[in-house]
Amino acid sequence: MPVAPTLESRLAVREKPSRSHVMLQRWERLLFLHWRWDAAEIQRTLPPGLFVDTYQGDAWLAIVPFYMRGIRPRFCPPVPGISDFLELNVRTYVHDEQGRPGVWFYSLDCNQPLAVWTARTFFHLPYQKARMSAEVSESGIDYRCQRRGEATESRFLYRIAEESQAAEPGSLAYFLAERYLLFSQTPRGIRCGQVHHTPYPLAEVELETWDVNPLLQAGFAAPQRQPDHIIGSSGVDVRVYPLMA
Repeated sequence: MPVAPTLESRLAVREKPSRSHVMLQRWERLLFLHWRWDAAEIQRTLPPGLFVDTYQGDAWLAIVPFYMRGIRPRFCPPVPGISDFLELNVRTYVHDEQGRPGVWFYSLDCNQPLAVWTARTFFHLPYQKARMSAEVSESGIDYRCQRRGEATESRFLYRIAEESQAAEPGSLAYFLAERYLLFSQTPRGIRCGQVHHTPYPLAEVELETWDVNPLLQAGFAAPQRQPDHIIGSSGVDVRVYPLMA
């Protein structure tokens, strides 16, 4: 039987690993849109060896658009035109048989072809090439994404409040945002990747426009309601570690 995550195991994965990281990144202007979802439906979409992670019995499905900045290997400086791009992912929350809590990605749209190739090749993540833009103005962040081969453009118009704070361990916000492991399906089976960063500075969001098309592309039905949980973050500096068993 799989071991369910405990608060102690959720806190443990955010500790800095003792091994060497392979990449440096910064994630900025993150928008977390979450919907409660039927746990059994989520479980049916997961590969063997992974189990839906729930908060008070509910599973969660998310759309997360954000900026990727300064992406580079550990010993290299950022490269203009390559190191900065946009990403929008569709994700849920899972754990493995050992009770390690993490993220399962259904898709990760990206407007940097080299990043798509690198993530697919070395991390076996379902990155998709997309046409994307994000403009910042007095009205907020106007974020747009259109996956290659799709006729529909998704748009998110949001403003992240300046005042922020870290999530309280054990809270719903902590469960949703504080994730330091990802799982991927590789030719050798399920593998786990780890990131390390300071706790997210989480802030309230004014959300004017959103789109559920990324959920439809992932094979889910439209939720027919606004997100059940909305939060944002100005960003964090991130260290990325290689996949492990």
